[in-house]
Amino acid sequence: MHVNHLRRTMLGFLTLAPVSGLIACGYRLRGMADLPFKVIAITGSPSPPLRADLQTAILTGTDAKVAINPKDADLILDITNDLNGREILAYNSNGQVSAYRLNIRVGFRAYDNTGADVVPEAEIYITRDMDFSVSTVLATDVQMQQFLSLMRRDLAIQILRRVSASARAPQARSF
Repeated sequence: MHVNHLRRTMLGFLTLAPVSGLIACGYRLRGMADLPFKVIAITGSPSPPLRADLQTAILTGTDAKVAINPKDADLILDITNDLNGREILAYNSNGQVSAYRLNIRVGFRAYDNTGADVVPEAEIYITRDMDFSVSTVLATDVQMQQFLSLMRRDLAIQILRRVSASARAPQARSF
């Protein structure tokens, strides 16, 4: 019994040692974005799930906070559209749907508190193919909702990465 406990403890130390070394040198996990903004407001017309995913991505993947009032923010993330859809991808030999393509299209713009564009009007589009079976409709509906949820989370991270890349890019100067 004591040997197993000691073995488990040593395994825990061996697992945590490389991770703690990476954290100490400033390594950030995938999905995190390095934003030069301290407070971000989300405006426009995001769906409630997209708004929640954006807020979660900001709070867990950046050092920024989320403002309710855009006047309190140094970056405004304006969601101009948020469209979900699905299209039939394939039929089986009986003429029944056998696969769908799920898609989400999000239009956005990001600007600072002076109104200067950080990211001019842009759009991110993501798709995911999924098999469908008439015999497992309920399970397929659950799977579709899980896919859409994962797609929205990925979109939220992609939006923050685009803002991060644009904020760090040298701005064009006119002479």
